[in-house]
This record gives sequence, C-alpha cells and structure tokens, in this order.
Amino acid sequence: MKIRLKPIATIGVPVLALVLSILTVGLIGGATPVWGATVHTETVKFPSGKGTGSGFLAVPEKTGRYGAIVVAPEWWGLTDWVKEQTEKLATEGYIVLAVDFYDGKVASDATQAAELNGALTQDAAESDLEAALRYLAARQDVDRSHVAALGWGMGGGYVLRLAMHVPQLAACIVNYAPLPTDPNDVQLIFSPMLGNFGAEDHGVTPADVSAFEKVLKGLQRRVDIKIYDGAGHAFENPASESGYQPEAAADAWSRTIAFLNKTMK
Repeated sequence: MKIRLKPIATIGVPVLALVLSILTVGLIGGATPVWGATVHTETVKFPSGKGTGSGFLAVPEKTGRYGAIVVAPEWWGLTDWVKEQTEKLATEGYIVLAVDFYDGKVASDATQAAELNGALTQDAAESDLEAALRYLAARQDVDRSHVAALGWGMGGGYVLRLAMHVPQLAACIVNYAPLPTDPNDVQLIFSPMLGNFGAEDHGVTPADVSAFEKVLKGLQRRVDIKIYDGAGHAFENPASESGYQPEAAADAWSRTIAFLNKTMK
C-alpha cells in the first residue's frame, strides 16, 4: 500500500516555528532515563491547522524530563496494537504521542482502511504530525533537544515527510514504509534514520530500499537499514495473519530500542 507523495514545498512559517520550538530548550539538563517505568496514558487533543488533532499519549509516571517520540500508525488507524507499542516505548523512558489520523475511527478490514486512507489528505496528516511535535515541545517534561518520530507502513511514509520538514529530529524510524524516490526529497532527510523492511514486501521492494539507502549513504547521512529474509509487509504486527513474523518483529523492536537509546539518551 502506497501513500501519495508530493514535491517538498518551501518550509512555511508554521514549520519554522515548530523547528524553533524544538531547538529552544526551556529547562536545563538532559533526559531522565527510566527503563521499565510504569506509565500514565490518556487521550489528548491539540491545535492542528484550522482544526484539532488528537492522539494517545503515554508518559512515564516518575517525574523528570524525557526525550519524546511522535508515532504515526499504519493505515488501519490508532489500533490497540499501536497503543501497546506506544506504552512499550514509554516504559523505556520516553514521552510518546501516537497521532490519530482518523479522528477515532479504526479500520476493521482492508476495504475500510482504504476508504479511511483515501479520505486522509497528505496536508492533513503532515499538519497533525507537526502539531503533535509542537504539543510535545511545549511540555515542561520533554527534553526538546531529543525529539524523534516513528511509523509503520503509511505512517512511516509520513514520518519521512516530517523528517524532510524538520531536519532537527533526533531520530527517524520507519518500518516497511513507502519511500521517496526523488533525490531532491531524500537529501532533505538529515536526522539519523533506522529502517526495517521485508524482503518479500511487494509494495516496498528490496530494490526500492537499496536505492533509497544508497542515496542517503552517498549524502553521508547516518542510516541503518535491515531487510528481513522471508518477511513481507506488516511483518511486525500480530494482526497481520499472513504477514506477521515473530522473530523478525522481535529483532526489529530490539533494533528500534537500541537505536533510540543511542540517539536520544
């Protein structure tokens, strides 16, 4: 499943404000490491464009300042599995906000997912992700020098778009995401990047991944990509009955945590 990618436009005032909000650290000191922490979760709302965005927030219960992660779901929407991953990331010592692109709707089958995805515009998705970053950057418990983005499938594609707009992201993690093919777009990705892909993915092929990686490495970007033999699209999600690969999923998760701990703490 592919998302629509358009050429990158000149960065506008709202995005510049977002960048400044991430770079301007209001408190002194680094993030507070709390591995295996208990977490508090809630649904939050935040201004997004001319409307309101929402998401699922997970925060370590121990008082402190933490690195933050914006999460972009697959095309199914903000499912229970995405919420579980959000909580798991928070137990590692991060403040994590999973964006709800579909305003509370969750797809129960591929037909409904396609309908919801078709109604989601690229501008709206990017606006929600940027708004989620602003929401996190405004929190006093967030270390604004360490803000990352992570996504799967459709959401991973939007995370790459976010990285193009906000080069100061501390980390960018994408899992079987549609990839930009225009070198002019790829060169706008400056943040350290981790990618997990499946060798049997017919939507995002190993050739696509290799070409993308080659461009990034040619630009001297920090990139760590792994292609899993025998794995197809959505191999990390247990809800994908035909695609789920437990061993590959566990390895991808371990790589994700190691990468975050290296770039965010």
